[in-house]
Amino acid sequence: MRKFYSVRDNLLASTIIGSALLLAAPAFAQTAPTAPVANGPTPPAAASQAGATETASAEDLDEIVVTGSIIRGTDTGISPVTTVTTENLEARGINTVQAGIQALSSNNGPALTNSFTANGAFAAGASSVSLRGLSTNSTLVLFDGLRAAYYPLSDDGSRNFVDLNTIPDDIVERIDVLRDGASSSYGADAIAGVVNVITKRQFVGVSARAEAGISQDGVNANQRVTLTAGTGDLDDQGYNAYISGFYYRSAGTFQRDLPAPFNSDNLTGICSERTGARECGPNNIANSVDANGALSAFAIGTANFYVRPANAENTVASGRYQLLNPGAGCLNGTAYNPTAAQLAQANNVTAPTTVCQIDGTQQYDMVTPNLERFGGSARFTATIGDNSEAYLLFNFAQSSTDYTGRPATIRGNAPAGILFPQFSTSQNQTPALAPGSAVLALPVFVCAARVNCNATNGTLNPNNPFAAQGQVARIVGALPDTVTENSTRSRVYRAAFGLKGTIFDDVDYDFNATAMHTDLRLKTNGYVYIQNLLNVIADGSYNFVNPSLNSQATRDYLSPENVTDTTSDLYQAQLTVQKSLATLPGGDLRLAVGGSIFYEAVDAPSANDDYNGPTQRYFTLNAFGTKGNRTVTSGFAEINAPILESLTLNASGRYDNYSSGQSNFSPKIGAIFSPIDQVTIRGTYSRGFRIPSFGEANALPTTGYVTQSITSIPNAFLAQYGAGCSQATPNGCPAYLTGYSIGQTTLASPDLEPEKSRSFTGGVKFDPIRNVSLTVDYYNIKKTGAITTPDNSPAIAAYYAGADIPAGFEVIADAVDTNNPNARPRIAFVRSQLINADTIKSSGIDFGINGAYDFGPVKWTSNLAASYILELSTTIDGVKQRYEGTLGNFNLTAGSGTFEWKGNWLNTFDFGDVALSTTVNYTSGYDLSAQDQGDDYKDCGRAEVYNDCKVKSYVTVDANVNFKVNDRFNFYVNVQNLFNRLPPVDTVTYGAYLYNAVQGGEGIFGRQFRAGAKVSF
Repeated sequence: MRKFYSVRDNLLASTIIGSALLLAAPAFAQTAPTAPVANGPTPPAAASQAGATETASAEDLDEIVVTGSIIRGTDTGISPVTTVTTENLEARGINTVQAGIQALSSNNGPALTNSFTANGAFAAGASSVSLRGLSTNSTLVLFDGLRAAYYPLSDDGSRNFVDLNTIPDDIVERIDVLRDGASSSYGADAIAGVVNVITKRQFVGVSARAEAGISQDGVNANQRVTLTAGTGDLDDQGYNAYISGFYYRSAGTFQRDLPAPFNSDNLTGICSERTGARECGPNNIANSVDANGALSAFAIGTANFYVRPANAENTVASGRYQLLNPGAGCLNGTAYNPTAAQLAQANNVTAPTTVCQIDGTQQYDMVTPNLERFGGSARFTATIGDNSEAYLLFNFAQSSTDYTGRPATIRGNAPAGILFPQFSTSQNQTPALAPGSAVLALPVFVCAARVNCNATNGTLNPNNPFAAQGQVARIVGALPDTVTENSTRSRVYRAAFGLKGTIFDDVDYDFNATAMHTDLRLKTNGYVYIQNLLNVIADGSYNFVNPSLNSQATRDYLSPENVTDTTSDLYQAQLTVQKSLATLPGGDLRLAVGGSIFYEAVDAPSANDDYNGPTQRYFTLNAFGTKGNRTVTSGFAEINAPILESLTLNASGRYDNYSSGQSNFSPKIGAIFSPIDQVTIRGTYSRGFRIPSFGEANALPTTGYVTQSITSIPNAFLAQYGAGCSQATPNGCPAYLTGYSIGQTTLASPDLEPEKSRSFTGGVKFDPIRNVSLTVDYYNIKKTGAITTPDNSPAIAAYYAGADIPAGFEVIADAVDTNNPNARPRIAFVRSQLINADTIKSSGIDFGINGAYDFGPVKWTSNLAASYILELSTTIDGVKQRYEGTLGNFNLTAGSGTFEWKGNWLNTFDFGDVALSTTVNYTSGYDLSAQDQGDDYKDCGRAEVYNDCKVKSYVTVDANVNFKVNDRFNFYVNVQNLFNRLPPVDTVTYGAYLYNAVQGGEGIFGRQFRAGAKVSF
């Protein structure tokens, strides 16, 4: 992806925690069933409300899989682990594991949500987690403790991650979230933590589910169906086999389906009084008239064609633009005839006497894509002899997304070229690689040969209304009859095998192997292919005057379908052995050692390369792509020493060697101390690393777009566009300068070093009675040599000032402004190479309160989880940029920023046959500033005058009611966003329109209803 800690936030967080303590207070005086803890079992009430669940046998308890440790056995609790069961998700009304992971309180900052797919994400069709705000590539996602293949496309074209949409929801037992560095156990990418998805070991019987949901406004319809069947009992029969399948669908939602202001380009309803006077937003509907009667700068991208005459050489234009076919009027939008005064405005000197007003957001844009997922799993597990067990697991999952965009442009840049960094069309339909090239023009003559057309070998151009006068027609606009379409289809195939047991009476072994292949097809339609555009202009085969008369074959020629197939693979084998070395006062001194080898590969060719020339590509489609593979061999060990009953020490280390030439040793130590039964103190210290991704080390150029505020453009530069154009009077500037984005083109580097990290945690767990548990954990992570693009602000400033561009940067100018062809163009792209430079620090506190109480006929459980970020910062050349509570890291998060507080509080009241659950979700507000955009910390630097300085906090309440009809059948009804609270308005964040997709989530759909039924026998 490419936004002041307040008293109010503190009070709200304190109120939530205090309320939980007050509600749990009755339990302090009495006993109750075992309470859930951060790394403990499912609470009885949650299990009951969700229907029948499996419980672990006594034998199973000795085989606990401890995420973050290679020693199998009873969890020591040294590292902070959050366990989320599927029953917990059901109690909260969350119907996919992907959504459950996104809702984690420790997930923050540059997380990648499904909604971002419809907003131009590089890794379209995917979802990923970002623990501690350290981005998607610093959180390791595992399946049953084994690595998974990367999604073939990279986040921002550079960061590898595992797509959460590939998780087979129906067979997931629980999700363990290790909130601590874990490179000593798992190797690279585990800097911020680990998400370990653990599947069911066995299943007996048949279980089926069907559910459907929709918002009260009739949008975001979704359906889910699952079926699981299994036979055999491992304890009694020595085997278990089960198969499972699922189907899930979520309908896409358009912006026009949302309430105001999220459904329109008209921002006049967004107002603020922070300047002392009431200021309201602009009417950004293309070619609109503001409250003062002024016409906004002439907008050409309205899916209509406008032309303006110029001499045959296309060097001198005259007169105003006009609709290419005035008789047909506006093919899209509403016609408006500006007054003489409006046409006389400085920014409308070439505006046509009839303009087309169009609300692009309302007419075209989508909030979320159409999403469809289905798949199946099969597992066979068997005991071998008296003390061994083996399993074989197969998974298949297909995830598809599709969404439509805006009309395809016929004039623009083809970004991030591989051999040719920029292309813009010129008057003679040949590539103009130098800045300041002329505007695309319809020639006087057209001919079949397409070159050197004249009166002898051709005919007057029927698309050019000025051809008879020997003039070319400069043409601007977008295709009136074609919108862009994007779709992804990801197929994941995975097999896993495991064998564990005991040999030589006291040596435990655990062997696991996995193979995973991802096949992703990326398909786009409606994007203009440059050479084909030049061809139809030159031979006259495309009817620009009346596009409705074009055949489908002609449309397909101009914007041919683009299909790109990408793949990723991972193959891994791992063996661990462990043995008790001695008996200490607190228990067995255990040593585990192991080795691993895995191969990973990504083959993601460019969807828009220019290998065959600068015109053999599409407008606006990125050229990013990468290909690479590597083999990693590892050795690791861990020792767990219960020195006393109250004190356990733990140490582990891992050495990884990459075939690409890098290697790293990752140590970790930890201790847990219980001076009394009710108090536990724990802490860890570790070092970790992140290997450069394939996208960072060996990728084609990638371009991400960052919105450019006119206030960051010097007045000296703006003045050339007219005396009325300045930072103080942006309405006097052409649309060419207002609200545009700079393309930041990133070049990979094979010389990058691994990022290094050190982290430590310290926490206290307080159990006043067996039914109530309170935890407080502090974490502190420091990453050095972080891979980043250099700060491009000096290069941008140099271009605006007309000075030499600093070394290491290339600034590429945009096509000229059609209204000011003699003015210096704005910036199109800034190119630079990735480097190891930054130091990133993340620190904060996690809070957890878990309690259970039996009132007799009613069982109550309460689970609160909250995270507070003390600091998230990047130090560049000795200068620290802080992001917590602001929109930063702006470029990395698409302006979604870093929230200081995030948490949820689940309460379940189980009456036996009926269970009621409510969840309060809270995300704090943030200041509209970002130090990586040149602002001071929390200085309101990104806010417009019609914005308050701070986006408000966001609180929603979800409710779920489960009805147990009998032991085999139950049904449930849940309401998401019970009080119909829409996310607070954010006009700066660009990952979604007018709201923060990470903060708001599915709250943008308002109140939603879902009903379902489960049957088991």
